[in-house]
Amino acid sequence: MEKIMSLHAAPVKTKKLLLVNSSWLFGDKILRMVIGLTISIMMARILGPEQLGKWNYAESFFGMFMVFTTMGLDSVVVRDLVRNRTAEMELMGTAIALKLAGTLVAITGSCLSNLWLRPGDSFVITINVIISTASLFQIFDVIDYWFRSMMLSKYTVISKNIAFIVSSGLKITLLLLRVPLIYVALCTYVEFLIGSIMLIIFYNQQNQSLLQWKVNLRKAQELLSNCWPIILSSSAIMVQARIDQVIIGQILGDEAVGQYSVALRLIEVLGFIPVVIATAFAPVVTRSKMKGEAEYKNILGTIYKLMFIVFLLTAVPIFLLSNRIVILLYGSQFAPAGALLALFAIRLFFTNFSVGKSLFITNENMFKYTLLTSIIGAASNIGLNFLLIPMMGTRGSLVATIISFTISIFMVDLFFTRARENVKNMMYSILTFWKINPKNLKEGDYYAQD
Repeated sequence: MEKIMSLHAAPVKTKKLLLVNSSWLFGDKILRMVIGLTISIMMARILGPEQLGKWNYAESFFGMFMVFTTMGLDSVVVRDLVRNRTAEMELMGTAIALKLAGTLVAITGSCLSNLWLRPGDSFVITINVIISTASLFQIFDVIDYWFRSMMLSKYTVISKNIAFIVSSGLKITLLLLRVPLIYVALCTYVEFLIGSIMLIIFYNQQNQSLLQWKVNLRKAQELLSNCWPIILSSSAIMVQARIDQVIIGQILGDEAVGQYSVALRLIEVLGFIPVVIATAFAPVVTRSKMKGEAEYKNILGTIYKLMFIVFLLTAVPIFLLSNRIVILLYGSQFAPAGALLALFAIRLFFTNFSVGKSLFITNENMFKYTLLTSIIGAASNIGLNFLLIPMMGTRGSLVATIISFTISIFMVDLFFTRARENVKNMMYSILTFWKINPKNLKEGDYYAQD
């Protein structure tokens, strides 16, 4: 409680908060990257390309509906908690009610759609049902919003990691025992349930109580009025990110999905870096916006520079060593994934800047605008996938993704004044990425008394 009171009552140096918060988030993602990649390699070697393709097809299918499990609430609720602590009980109670409703929509939509496209594939249908219904245990992730707003992400990290380690240990044991994969999928229930219980325990230790949460219909309407563009735009983004595996599976078959998913998995383990940066900086960006446009622009510029540096440090080695990496980790049966991994490395540039740009969108309240860009991106991606996959195979899907990201993240913004200024900031940051000024983070005491 003393720590929370200090956050309310006295200024806290942003640099120190960022360092501590980012360290916990970074450590969390490193652990998940190592263990998750280990499980991925084991599954690939045991299942082979075709069976692995079926598993990832089922996961990708639910991935397109996952936006409804968050309802676009995370960034908005964290922002509102930072701005107004007096309304946090109504915010938390209303958020969990909306998450529950959205999760039920996601489960229903995913299962019915999968039954329609794969009516005779019992394995894919069963895995999809297990993964989707397990998401019900994640509704208590709203507690993470509170911890993030307080820059106390270590409690979320500890909770999630305990759950992840237990679940991963079970998965590895079951894989080694060669049990049916249905039981491996059921470990998802274990992970999400333990994670939720731990979050509740840590939340209570901060002298907070779920029993104080209140569902407010007016607050729900207010959140939905802010979030509905995020829901639709995030749906479009998830479709843009996941539809490729579904289309590949329908056109080229499950083995092609297996090769593609191996390359995707290796890239996804690096995707945590921009997310950690954005998550740690989110409250800082909000505070800088409240202090003035010059400081706000400088902070965003610093984030964009970090995103480009991360791209260079990760993409270049992967591009040069892609074939060796795939064969070393997954074996020669997945050698075709090497060429795909090289193209995925290029896609990291757009992924990083999409994450960085989300901070600008949230603080400018441009959710309706990002809805437009997301729909354009998703539509172009789907059209290009159907055009290029028959011509180029799985590589065509990556080319389609790169083109669609270029359109949605950069090109559309050139036609709108407010977004155009942000594109200029991104371009300038790329061209001067080595000029990161630490004073941008040292000079402000962003956590002044509320």
